[in-house]
Amino acid sequence: MTDTNTINVTQSFALTRPIHVGRSHLVVSDLDRVKQFYETMLGLQVIEQTASGAVLGAGGKPLLTLTTGGNVQRAPRNAAGLFHTAFLLPDRNELGHWLAHAVAHGVRLDGASDHLVSEAIYLSDPEGNGIEVYADRPVEDWTFLSDGTVEMATLHLDLQGLYDNAPKTPWGGMTDKAAIGHMHLQVGNIPEANRFYEGVLGLKKMAVYPGASFFGAGTYHHHVAANIWNSRGATSREGAMSGLSDYSLTFNDRKALDTALATLESLEIPVTRTAEGHVLKDPWGIGLTLAAAE
Repeated sequence: MTDTNTINVTQSFALTRPIHVGRSHLVVSDLDRVKQFYETMLGLQVIEQTASGAVLGAGGKPLLTLTTGGNVQRAPRNAAGLFHTAFLLPDRNELGHWLAHAVAHGVRLDGASDHLVSEAIYLSDPEGNGIEVYADRPVEDWTFLSDGTVEMATLHLDLQGLYDNAPKTPWGGMTDKAAIGHMHLQVGNIPEANRFYEGVLGLKKMAVYPGASFFGAGTYHHHVAANIWNSRGATSREGAMSGLSDYSLTFNDRKALDTALATLESLEIPVTRTAEGHVLKDPWGIGLTLAAAE
């Protein structure tokens, strides 16, 4: 068994920042089918199970909630919501090990990219919810620019090399050091996303692509991304729409949480206090819980 001190030392850089992603919640039509995919292909373990939902995670830590209902309607491709949930692995070795598992089980990949700061593999679950599985390069290898942003790109990823260097031992499922490193969202327009995620929540815009902004805390390349590549002009999510219902941001810095809550109050953005944290919706109706680290 690994002791607590070792876990803290080896914790991914993304999770040590003032703010990081906690959990993601998807609404699905076929709970059993989607749950099985995340169990078998992503290697997540079921932590809780009911007739209408399941909580999955790694090392006993909840990461993904799936719920369903009789009135779930499939969200159109251009709706605001999820672009992908990004599962962060602790190193390249773990990424290669997962890739070897995926290849052995015939997982259909949507793509793969070298982003300079990270190496990423893309796929989709059975209902089209985007997934990224990635590993960060060492922070000392990132290139920070004079304005504090970080250099990112979308280059070819040598999947064959990653596969060839992967451990040849059987894959034992998602490592207990896995986390959701970032959430990538589809939104209606970028200026409004900048105002909300940077101006209201206090994340910093760390990189910009055409039609997309990447927001991070504490020099991380991004904890939240927002793009309009499929969803330009999208309005607020409504009803029992499938896809991303909500996600959470965990604040390691209590002052940053207090500042965000004060800003939300000053702008008269409704916030509800629950046992999980402070619940609100972003400008496109995507649920968001702001929680203090335990």
